[in-house]
Amino acid sequence: MATSTATLLVERLSAWGVDTIFGLPGDGVNGIFEALRTHEKRIRFVQVRHEEAAAFAACGYAKYTGRLGVCLATSGPGGIHLLNGLYDAKCDGQPVLAITGHTFHDLIGTHYQQDVDLDKLFIDVAAYNQRVMGPAHVVNVVDEAIKTALARRTVAHITIPKDVQDWSLDDQPRSSANVMKHSADLFAGAFPVPPEQLLRRAADIINDGKRVAILAGRGCLGARDEVLELAEKIGAPIVKPLLGKAVVPDDSPYTTGGIGLLGTAPSQDALTECDTLLIAGTSFPYIEFYPKPGEAQAIQIDIDPSRIGVRYPVEVGLVGDCRTVLAALTPCVERKRHRGFLEESQKRMKDWRKLMKDRGTRSDMPMKPQVVTYELNKLLDDDAIVSADSGTIATWAARYIDVRDRMQFSLSGSLATMANGLPYSIGAAIAYPQRQVVCVVGDGGFTMLMGELATLVKYDLRVKVIIIKNNVLGEIKWEQLVMEGNPQFGVELQPIDFAAYAKACGAGGFTIEKPKEAASVLREALEYAGPAVVQAVVDPNEPPFPGKISTKQALHFAEALARGERKRWDIIKTVLEDKVREVT
Repeated sequence: MATSTATLLVERLSAWGVDTIFGLPGDGVNGIFEALRTHEKRIRFVQVRHEEAAAFAACGYAKYTGRLGVCLATSGPGGIHLLNGLYDAKCDGQPVLAITGHTFHDLIGTHYQQDVDLDKLFIDVAAYNQRVMGPAHVVNVVDEAIKTALARRTVAHITIPKDVQDWSLDDQPRSSANVMKHSADLFAGAFPVPPEQLLRRAADIINDGKRVAILAGRGCLGARDEVLELAEKIGAPIVKPLLGKAVVPDDSPYTTGGIGLLGTAPSQDALTECDTLLIAGTSFPYIEFYPKPGEAQAIQIDIDPSRIGVRYPVEVGLVGDCRTVLAALTPCVERKRHRGFLEESQKRMKDWRKLMKDRGTRSDMPMKPQVVTYELNKLLDDDAIVSADSGTIATWAARYIDVRDRMQFSLSGSLATMANGLPYSIGAAIAYPQRQVVCVVGDGGFTMLMGELATLVKYDLRVKVIIIKNNVLGEIKWEQLVMEGNPQFGVELQPIDFAAYAKACGAGGFTIEKPKEAASVLREALEYAGPAVVQAVVDPNEPPFPGKISTKQALHFAEALARGERKRWDIIKTVLEDKVREVT
């Protein structure tokens, strides 16, 4: 039997170690699906309900495994649907290969059905973007695509016209220049070590610092021991952008937790007051949370030279992976005897944790959203994988889910898209079927891709979906009120009974409405033998205020209420109750 382009594609993917593809079939990729059918023992195809979820699942798979994520979609609309998930992968630096179909090779550009030039559409999102011209072309293209995705930690895209997928080597001549088997299925990573002169300059700056802070992002996820060793040696608090939440455990005495609007007040204090900042493996985008330019000496470690100095005017840039560079840098720095800056951060964290516990144990009605994540945190395994969606629930997850031991945590960082949480969990559960996988999502984000609950059931993926249900697009509501000074508009959602929906899909369905029910219902759901949904009905007026509220934010909030916010008295009542409770 002649070997088709599609068969060569699948066999080359397998040779690269690809064993899972997320996607949805369509007539534009029928040739590829036939090849997947005949190779199903080598590559597992996971059918999702929407191509956007396939791209998110591939991104989540890449985030949690460190391997290439692969997604597949048909020509035209199928490929278009992939885009949001692919931008998520691009923005968070994850290697994802997208494979799409195209219309017949000799009808492209003639207004034929689903004639969308996906290789043009994907120009911005994909670092490697190529149309396969025949069976003699596909292996070379696959090799380049995968190497580019892995080397640049980004998106690569291959599109193959529908009829080309069925062409065979016997039918199509090979050019004399294209020597068979000339391309290697080998990726060789780079582990550069900065020159001694730069390491010494960086060490001198750290040694001269009186109040040194470490901002450790996702680039440090494989460098926990190295980050902790340096923090211990120089007495530095470790501040974690959310993608770096799992860099060190949240109960480490060296961390002040997250930063940004959903971070902690002690982290904000540490970055405001430090005189020396080590930025390691992060391009944390919110510049207003860094020290003011010129107020701190700074060193940055990043695998990508183009990211050095992108957020802060650093004195020294050290290019390389964080684990290698920190291992080379730490022996060069001196142990600091004075630990006052770290001790002050630790004292502040003690107060912050007490505040979080006070808020997480509230018993008033409507139930506070913090109660749900506070109780959930106590029930998570030490190797649980937690995916959060975007919105107010990112705040509750960031502040109340404590990373321990081998736990992993992620969400859509730079793109901050909604709807990623559930597909991320599909990717996690496929990769690690024996581990506890939990998705924390709002009712807005869940409804965008709620069909994926059927995917969980179909593949018996025992993901537990915790829906914080407040019937409103909460983050947008509070941004309108606090950031813009406008009354809320267009944010209220039609309520859905998600527990009933879950049962209709074949999953477990649970509901929490009272704080005293939270622990027992969550425990029952986590022990449920299959995928399950917990809808937690919470107070829509509970504000996800930042760790420290600025004067500008307070003024905008007051302006919004004064300008005719319909629910101002409910909001005022909730905010006042929160504040009275915290000062008494």
